[in-house]
Amino acid sequence: MVKNLFQRSSRIFTQRQKTIFSAALIIMVMIAASRFLGLIRNRVLADFFSVDQLAIYFAAFRIPEVIFEILVFGTFSSAFIPTFTSFLSQKKKEEAWYTAAVSLNFAFLIFLVFAIVIFILAPSLYRIIAPGFELEQTMLIAALARILLIAQGFFVLSYFLTSVLESMQRFLVPALAPLLYNLGIILGAVFLTPRLGIYAPIMGAVIGAFLHFLIQLPLALRLGFRPKFSLNFHHRGVKEIGHLALPRVIELSFLQFGKMGELFLASLVSTAAFTYYTFANSISLLPIGLFGISIAKAALPTLSYQTARKEFKQFGETLIGLINQILFFVLPCAVFLAVLRIPVVRLVFGTSRFSWDSTVQTGWTLSAFALGIVTQALIYPLTRAFWALHNTKTPVKISIGMILSEITLGALLIIVFKMPIWSLALAFSLASFSQMIILFVLLVRLFPQIINWQKVIKTSAKIIMAAFGSGALMFFLLKVLDRSAWDKRLSFLHWVGLKLPTTFEYFVLDTRYTFNLILLTIVVAMVGFLSYLLLSWLFQVEEVSILKKLVAKLKRPKTLPETITPSPVE
Repeated sequence: MVKNLFQRSSRIFTQRQKTIFSAALIIMVMIAASRFLGLIRNRVLADFFSVDQLAIYFAAFRIPEVIFEILVFGTFSSAFIPTFTSFLSQKKKEEAWYTAAVSLNFAFLIFLVFAIVIFILAPSLYRIIAPGFELEQTMLIAALARILLIAQGFFVLSYFLTSVLESMQRFLVPALAPLLYNLGIILGAVFLTPRLGIYAPIMGAVIGAFLHFLIQLPLALRLGFRPKFSLNFHHRGVKEIGHLALPRVIELSFLQFGKMGELFLASLVSTAAFTYYTFANSISLLPIGLFGISIAKAALPTLSYQTARKEFKQFGETLIGLINQILFFVLPCAVFLAVLRIPVVRLVFGTSRFSWDSTVQTGWTLSAFALGIVTQALIYPLTRAFWALHNTKTPVKISIGMILSEITLGALLIIVFKMPIWSLALAFSLASFSQMIILFVLLVRLFPQIINWQKVIKTSAKIIMAAFGSGALMFFLLKVLDRSAWDKRLSFLHWVGLKLPTTFEYFVLDTRYTFNLILLTIVVAMVGFLSYLLLSWLFQVEEVSILKKLVAKLKRPKTLPETITPSPVE
């Protein structure tokens, strides 16, 4: 009986997710848990360290993450999964596993080379990309970055396993891994800070990265992965990955240049500005990760399979469905964050070390990021559509243009016009909007008879009206129920001289108290959510019944056959 229970439990972690819906649901739930834990992580960091110390902490990640993001997201996401899936769909399992092993060897070897260079040159590099920090702070950043190289090494190995498991439609274990990473940082900060100071969360990051790798290794070995000590670059699978990855590597190199530019410009505003920027970005990434990334990741194997089988009609239907679904879920979240920016920031980061000025600066930065949340989320499925078509060059060219325009606009706003840190987030949002529009237009031109752009425009208009209608109601309710707004005479009704009636005392909340702030946020959010659903229903938005439609629709055309997945290795 115990054996049977153990087998059933293990089957949950090893079973294949056969539809985009089941895969996306798992990824959504786990990303939600990971993002929530990430917010707790940032709250813990804000409780233990000042905003200036946190700026040093966040800056230390910038250069080590360059290697990881270029190698992992440049190779595995865009090039490895389509190539590996192609071999599996042709029932060439041995060739698929050989390609996987050799690709990992190349990736880790390249990582070691760059890690050694960064270890030696870290102080000089940070003096260039973060000129706003003092010399002592720069040396501390470099010391922290050297330790983080160990974590990035584990991530190179770990995200390779993630790509293998996702290619074989095992999404649960890879989705659990980020939880362990965030947990490592939290525990490191809580238990090691008294002895190690700012080094504590860095050590936690190394431990978390190791756990990120360790949890995925057993399932990958069971499914058939075996390391091989080979650097056979002439193997056709490895060459195909290299061919597909090169444009993406170039794109991500520019993306990392853009992120370094963000650090450079933020450091010119103030030392603490990079903390405000990072905190606001972490909140804005929640709906993007929850819906944009999760749905796009779950759909990539399906899109790749459909293009391999020349099923372009189904490919177009899948893509349109992804766009409408992501828009339906993400837009109201963006409106919610824009309206409730101050309460959200106060609840997430409101510690004794995080001042009211820090809250306001982070809130305005969050509003600027909110303008681009939808477009950032939509970029993921659009880009993956190009990847599935084995076209990585087009998204690269567009992305490079976006990065250069963001940094140029950001430099203009901060260096020339001396604007606050929120202007950098605004530049990012405007650039991402342009990138999304260009990607969509090019896909429509590529498949004019398959991609029904009129349907996207019609659905988008309905969702926008519903989201902004609910947003206006949330804004009005927030001002009415917040005592501080009445004390200032409701800014938007000041012209008619409205004041708080005595009989209305019982209906407003003094948001100086945490419980009242939580209650206000929940009430306004629930009213916004219900009004959004009601308006969507009135406007006849199809995605209102999204779960039922997805289950019915995705089980048939978008289920990948069992033949593409190897049997577990005993």
